[in-house]
Amino acid sequence: MTELKLYESRDLTRIERIGAHSHIRGLGLDSSLEPRDVSEGMVGQAQARKAAGVILQMIKDGKIAGRAILLAGQPGTGKTAIAMGMAKSLGLETPFSMLSGSEIFSLEMSKTEALMQAFRKSIGVRIKEETEIIEGEVVEIQIDRPAVSGAASKTGKLTLKTTDMETVYDLGAKMIEALAKEKVQSGDVIAIDKASGKITKLGRSFSRSRDYDAMGPQTKFVQCPDGELQKRKEVVHSVTLHEIDVINSRTQGFLALFSGDTGEIRAEVREQIDTKVAEWREEGKAEIVPGVLFIDEVHMLDIECFSFLNRALENEMAPILVVATNRGITSIRGTNYKSPHGIPIDLLDRLLIITTQPYSEDEIRKILDIRCQEEDVEMSEDAKQLLTKIGHETSLRYAIHLITASALNCQKRKGMVVEVQDISRVYSLFLDVRRSTQYLMEYQKEYMFNEASIVDGGDGDAMHD
Repeated sequence: MTELKLYESRDLTRIERIGAHSHIRGLGLDSSLEPRDVSEGMVGQAQARKAAGVILQMIKDGKIAGRAILLAGQPGTGKTAIAMGMAKSLGLETPFSMLSGSEIFSLEMSKTEALMQAFRKSIGVRIKEETEIIEGEVVEIQIDRPAVSGAASKTGKLTLKTTDMETVYDLGAKMIEALAKEKVQSGDVIAIDKASGKITKLGRSFSRSRDYDAMGPQTKFVQCPDGELQKRKEVVHSVTLHEIDVINSRTQGFLALFSGDTGEIRAEVREQIDTKVAEWREEGKAEIVPGVLFIDEVHMLDIECFSFLNRALENEMAPILVVATNRGITSIRGTNYKSPHGIPIDLLDRLLIITTQPYSEDEIRKILDIRCQEEDVEMSEDAKQLLTKIGHETSLRYAIHLITASALNCQKRKGMVVEVQDISRVYSLFLDVRRSTQYLMEYQKEYMFNEASIVDGGDGDAMHD
């Protein structure tokens, strides 16, 4: 008889997914903006982190708007990690949007429209609204059900009280349904929104705390409200300008927010929204929250995009722009001119430039320790030393890739701790850039469309270095 194999299936939730920067929790600075050695997933780059911390403080204090910061450094020196640290430190209240330089080249909308939408996503609006609510303790609920089915709908009465007064309200079918859905009973303290009819259960009244011998851990006891039953309450909604644009740009704009099919939004719509938001600001109904727009691989933008950024940064409602690049002196896309980082000089002049330095061997070791912990991999001391050496001689990214691969190799040989032999095995299986280049140089004649003469003539020595 064949043996049945049962495989355990497990759903991957969002929290369990491990990304390249999932270990980063912030910038790792103390209260005086001094960088800690290893903190919140950040290692090294003390100067860059301190500079980013100063920018962050200016953003939080609202003293900086329409400014741009450039993170420049070699590949694998933690530019995106610093941007992610900034995003985590800002919290959920401040809008932070990320895009890559190549994302704006789309057939659906123009480059400037894609950049404008990214800018508007990074500007938050806190809209203050006063609503009338009825808040009190439920004394009694009476529901009259019709004797004959199909007759008139259910009716009822709800008695609510505060410490000062008690009132009886007539209930319609919808309110009875809402009360049943929330499982409201006598002794509950509830709040009813008069405009929408939404019922919120705030907890049980302290006066009813001895009704039952045992209560569930989720039962919350609250004081019976005082004063009037009807109260005015201020509610704050946080949205971005882009969300307001999309909702007002078409008849069913709200659905477009979920589908992502926003399309091009007319300039007149944006102007009307800006005027309305300005009115709300004057009346004290709304507050603008300038966020952060992070553009990675900024050298991929062309001269038209750079001129648009120049103009957009002068707008009074511009977010803080953070751009990153790993290029040196290279051509500006769309022109024959060369410039530092592939960015025009006039835009470079507006940028506060933060540079990142290559990691030392000691810092690589600390990063690999953090990644082993994040990926839940047990590794021996010798294996970590070998991986650090590989990371120092090849690249940090390559060393990080080998962590999970070596853990899988360890599982295959029924081991519990990753040893040197596992690292050596995956090192021989997966090539780094240098070894791959050497292999290509040896066997280039056997590849299709090889340009051996060009490589031999000009860049051969450079490739070997």
